[in-house]
Amino acid sequence: VQLVESGGGLVQAGGSLRLSCAASGRSFSNYKLVWLRQAPGKEREFVASITLNGGSTNTADSVQGRFTISRDRANNTVYLQMNSLKPDDTAVYYCAANNMWSQRYDYWGQGTQVTVSS
Repeated sequence: VQLVESGGGLVQAGGSLRLSCAASGRSFSNYKLVWLRQAPGKEREFVASITLNGGSTNTADSVQGRFTISRDRANNTVYLQMNSLKPDDTAVYYCAANNMWSQRYDYWGQGTQVTVSS
């Protein structure tokens, strides 16, 4: 099973980035694919989630209106469109698969760095 993130980088405040997470190796029909992030010295925090089947989404208040999660069901790929980026959005962004039955994060990607300069 693999979750492979891409799309991170360095951007100026106010700019945009789109992260991708390609999931493979098993069926994810009972999973939510979740974006989380961890800034230096801070705890990992939830950003957004989506179910691959129904496309049901949830987004953290801190990024509501700026970040949009979407999916390509045919390719088992999830995207995080990040607009109006702020320096506080600087973090390592992780894609993870959350088992909807156990509520555990069973699989993780390697993470991708997003740095927003002021």
